[in-house]
Formats: sequence, structure tokens, C-alpha cells
Amino acid sequence: MTVVYQGSCLCKAVSYELLTAPKAVSHCHCGQCRKGHGAAFASYASVPRSALRILSGVDSITAYSSSESVLREFCARCGSTLFWSRTQGEFSGWVSIALGTLDTHFTPREQKHVYVGSSVNWYTPLDPFHPQG
Repeated sequence: MTVVYQGSCLCKAVSYELLTAPKAVSHCHCGQCRKGHGAAFASYASVPRSALRILSGVDSITAYSSSESVLREFCARCGSTLFWSRTQGEFSGWVSIALGTLDTHFTPREQKHVYVGSSVNWYTPLDPFHPQG
């Protein structure tokens, strides 16, 4: 049985589904991702753009070009970060999903932390894949 992953923003104005399991799970510590999420790092996973289907709220999605080739999309009503993608180059056919917006249970096979050299000094994980709390 194929799982269809569903997700939405905080206010539920935007809902989407992924027609394939997300891949390339990463927790990005770069300054742009930290600021975009308002957190110590941003957790994303990618799917081919053709596997992302917006179910509702397409008019509520706002985009921001954070650099020449990166587009960040979020809900204009509640501010939830939704998607991140490259507008040119090798991975321009893919979109990264903010994993915190998934409503369907998802267990990644592998995950990695990237740009850890840009990490904030106030967050030190005891175990980055099994946080305490």
C-alpha cells in the first residue's frame, strides 16, 4: 500500500499532499533557515515537484526569494514555513517540505545535520537524533 503524506500550515488555510515518501531529510543550521523557522535549525525533506499537490489555499501561499536561486514559500495568513526550492540548477525539479507541517506520521530512513558550523551557541543537543524532553 502506498502512503500519501498530508500536511498543512498552522491555520489550515494551506493543505497539501505528497504522492511519494520524502527523501534527503536534513536539519539545516544555516542562518537563513534558522531565521525562516525562528528556531535553532530547520528540518526539511524533499520530493520531486510533480509529487507535491496543493489541495487548498494556493492563494494563501506567498513566496520570498532568499537568494538568487532559492525560493521559500509560506502561508500568508499564519506565517508557517511550507516549502523551499531551487529555482535553477541541478535540483530545480525538487521541492523541500518543512517537516513540521506534515500531518501524516513519517519516519525517515536516514537524516543528517547540515551547516553545523553555523549553529547557534545556545543549542547543544545531547543526541541530535533523540532529543531529550
